[in-house]
Amino acid sequence: MLLIAGLGNPGSRYAKNRHNIGFMAADEIHRRHRFSPWQKKFHAEIADGAIDGEKVLLIKPQTFMNLSGQAVGEAMRFYKLSPADLVVIYDELDLPAAKLRIKTGGSSGGHNGIKSIDAHCGKDYRRIRLGIGHPGVKELVHAHVLGDFAKVDGEWLELLLGGIADNAGYLVKGDDNGFMNRISLAMGGGDPRSGERKEKAAGETQKPAAAKGQSHIRQARTPKSAADIPASGPMADMLKRLFGKKD
Repeated sequence: MLLIAGLGNPGSRYAKNRHNIGFMAADEIHRRHRFSPWQKKFHAEIADGAIDGEKVLLIKPQTFMNLSGQAVGEAMRFYKLSPADLVVIYDELDLPAAKLRIKTGGSSGGHNGIKSIDAHCGKDYRRIRLGIGHPGVKELVHAHVLGDFAKVDGEWLELLLGGIADNAGYLVKGDDNGFMNRISLAMGGGDPRSGERKEKAAGETQKPAAAKGQSHIRQARTPKSAADIPASGPMADMLKRLFGKKD
């Protein structure tokens, strides 16, 4: 069984906070797959279901972020799971908004929810970090993290959360690279003409093909008109010596 934990703070006050993007991801997986209704257990909300034929348990700790490990640890001990059976989804200040990274193990990066899970569950579990961007200065971090997503964030947030839910089967199979690739496609990164390349292509005009045997450099040169070449005088004599006289 795979245990997928989305991190956040409980209650409507925090529901739309950037810090709650882990809860949002768990809710989207719950919506798009056939999971049981949420129920309270292990100091958390849990729901069970199957993804690609594999049993999956979703968990949203209700202990507040800093004690997330208490709830996740209880669930893991009850089901006799190891860190290899755990995937944790949470917010990441040090990633630009709309970016996603996945890794196994590593440091908490200062995230209190991850510190708690490390303490209760060990460190060798998979971590899905969802970028929420950094406000730029340390003094604004608290307000940024516990602030709601702006309306302008809605489009990328929907794509990202939908991509995670639709491709959760890759997580079940342990195919982290496949998961990352599918998320990239969901966010538009799979189109080779997307972003700057697409804009550039839209503004390009097709250049005429070079004549057979000619290089593009030679073709690009503007031929000198006959009116610009003197018919007589020292310049004309020099040109005749260089190129030969034409009848």
